[in-house]
Amino acid sequence: QVQLVESGGGLVQAGGSLRLSCAASGSIFSINAMGWYRQAPGKQRELVAGITSGGSTNFADSVKGRFTISRDNAKNTVYLQMNSLKPADTGVYYCNVDAVAGIPLKNLKVWGQGTLVTVSS
Repeated sequence: QVQLVESGGGLVQAGGSLRLSCAASGSIFSINAMGWYRQAPGKQRELVAGITSGGSTNFADSVKGRFTISRDNAKNTVYLQMNSLKPADTGVYYCNVDAVAGIPLKNLKVWGQGTLVTVSS
């Protein structure tokens, strides 16, 4: 009913930047919150950044001042701009979307397939 396609991961040196994108498609009526999570090797998945339908944002303390999150509602797309990357930012980044979709309409929480970000020292 809702599909997410992520892009933008890769290998970057410490201090570099990457921009992740996540586009939602399907039988979408509306999208509420959108966000990015990450999972480092051997660790639990954690919230990196979130953005509401109204544009309010929240960030993990570890990325405040370095990452920004934005969304294009016309394209059902959320972005994560990551600057001043550190090796500790390495992990698989997952997009997450809270949407109202389908017939009949349902509240859905959908995960992307994940995109790997590797920051070398």
